[in-house]
Amino acid sequence: MKSMRIYMDVCCLNRPFDDQSQHKIHLEAEAIKIIFDKIELQKWKIISSEVIDLEISKIPELLRKRQVELLASVYQDKIRINDEIIEQAKTIQSLGIKAFDALHVGCASYAKADVFLTTDEELIQKYESHKDKFQIRIVNPLEWIYEVE
Repeated sequence: MKSMRIYMDVCCLNRPFDDQSQHKIHLEAEAIKIIFDKIELQKWKIISSEVIDLEISKIPELLRKRQVELLASVYQDKIRINDEIIEQAKTIQSLGIKAFDALHVGCASYAKADVFLTTDEELIQKYESHKDKFQIRIVNPLEWIYEVE
């Protein structure tokens, strides 16, 4: 059986360090912890990109930045931005999706990830409205972990 390839955006990497008093945030953080446990056990692979590195570098709070960098340090494959990704991102952006998010989706698609995980509800809603235009599935990690576990 082939290993699951996961692209997880920076929203997900931040989730374990967000205010856990909200149930939804707490449950999403737990789902992300489960995913990282599977990655550590080498059951799944996690894909990184230059976009993830750039977005992490822009985190203003030093402690949070270090925590997110530590989580991201287990990423196994790193996708470098190329012309194909940029073209795909432009198409995705034309659907009303923010530039960074479009680049993430482009990188995940280029890497042939099995799934793109995000806690960004706006991105998920845009995806749901235009599923036929995407080469990859975009889903909340909590919803996805229920499907695969």
